[in-house]
Order: sequence, then structure tokens, then C-alpha cells
Amino acid sequence: MSTRYWLAVVSRDHVRRGVELGFAQANHGKRAAVERMSAGDGLVYYSPRTGMREGEPIKSFTALGTIAEGPAWQVEEQGGCFRPWRRAVDYDRDARQVPIDDLRTELDLTSVPNWGIVLRRGLVELTAHDFELISRAMVGQ
Repeated sequence: MSTRYWLAVVSRDHVRRGVELGFAQANHGKRAAVERMSAGDGLVYYSPRTGMREGEPIKSFTALGTIAEGPAWQVEEQGGCFRPWRRAVDYDRDARQVPIDDLRTELDLTSVPNWGIVLRRGLVELTAHDFELISRAMVGQ
């Protein structure tokens, strides 16, 4: 099986929590999103804003990692009905936030008209080219 590369669209506040705790969650915690990912796949987060429906617009790549071994799991209910599905991720702690505008002219993702509409899916498969370009920009390699 070959490596795949994913871009998840999540607010920066939520991304930071996932990085801190070592997990990925996408599409409002839906199982199908994390079940598409496999161990060894690359993951990059794009954050339109600092907060989920509010906060400062940042339009940046905010985290970078690799899906770890192990299956997806569902979080136990914690005083509410929200029980998201997650995957373990090995995050690159040296990755820095990079505005999408810094790479927009070079990305396959942004080469089509109305590319922003694609991001509304919440989880998008990236080309190897795009993942490598974003990775280099975020970690300087």
C-alpha cells in the first residue's frame, strides 16, 4: 500500500489541542474521515481561523505529522453527546505556521479555480508534491 497525504481543515485552537495530545480528528469527529488514513500517511492541517467560527483569520498551515500505528478510536462520552473518532499522530514539533499565500502559486491544490470550495470538505487528499512543498516550508528542509 502506498503512502497517502491528507490536509485537514481545522481551527488553530483545535489543532493545537490535537498536537498537544497526539491525535488527529477531522470532519467534526466523523469516523469515515480518520478511517481513510493509514499508518505512515502524511497529515497537514490548514486553519482558516484561530477559533472554530470565530477568531482571527490566519489562512495558514498549522501542524504537520505522520499517522501512527493503531486503529481509529472513539472518545468516550464526557458529559455530552459529542463522541469524536480519532487517530494517533506523530507530530513534527519543529513545524512552524506558514500562510497558504506563501505557497499558493506552487501548490496543485490551489491551481484550480474555486480551490477554496474543495477545503469545505474538511479532509482533502493532497498530492505528494503538495505535501513535500508544505513540509519543507513548515520545517525548513
